[in-house]
Amino acid sequence: MVKLKLDNQTVRIDAGELVGYELDGYEIIHQKGSPGWRNSDTEMFPIIGPTADAGFMVQTPRDLAVQDQHGLLRELKYELVDSSDTHAEFHKTYKERTPVVNSKFPEKSTRQYLFYTYSFNFVKKYRLLPEGLEITFTIAGERDTPFMLGYHPAFKIYTKDATVEANGKTITLNDIISVGSRALQVPNCTEIVLSDQKAVRIETEGFDNFMLWTEVENMLCIEPITFYPYAVEQKNLHEGFQFLKDKDELFKVLITPID
Repeated sequence: MVKLKLDNQTVRIDAGELVGYELDGYEIIHQKGSPGWRNSDTEMFPIIGPTADAGFMVQTPRDLAVQDQHGLLRELKYELVDSSDTHAEFHKTYKERTPVVNSKFPEKSTRQYLFYTYSFNFVKKYRLLPEGLEITFTIAGERDTPFMLGYHPAFKIYTKDATVEANGKTITLNDIISVGSRALQVPNCTEIVLSDQKAVRIETEGFDNFMLWTEVENMLCIEPITFYPYAVEQKNLHEGFQFLKDKDELFKVLITPID
């Protein structure tokens, strides 16, 4: 467990996963073991979205890749490479076509192993700032490597009256729950405010979209994404790819508690 602290902010990170973020003892992050989701954060990479109806296969320029829902990055273990009182840096590395054990097999998937047709390096950095918690993702690989990226944090909800403000609109928990497993799309958006007992602002760079998901009233996933996967059929998920250029791709999320 890695712990970060700055003034009245405290962060807990377990094997790269954000499992706690407190401000003066007020917990912002959904806690494992509570109803709703078994995790508190994860990343969706190199694809976002379901793949079952496409035989767990996604077309890439090189060949078909075998991917379960939201990709294979979550099946790899983070390595802690650097940390201090206010920052921590984690890495994942993947070599093209290396089989990766699928944790959803056999209960939720027919594919025991997953693989991708490109190599990549993935870096996740946490940094506590006076204004809040900054999380950055850096993707490195050869030019034209196709990818999608989504960050999937879950926020603790205290009241049934909690709302989300996005693009000048107010979204209720019931609005989100009614959409179901597909998740509610919030297009062309880089900032969301979650209003509950306390308010939290989520700002992003590089994602440009969100999707909102929950099936319970005690947590809410506010997910920055590069592509909304339900805009296309599962067999056409490749339409959401973007491609690495000559330099690494950097994405940012800033979680700011609002007094």
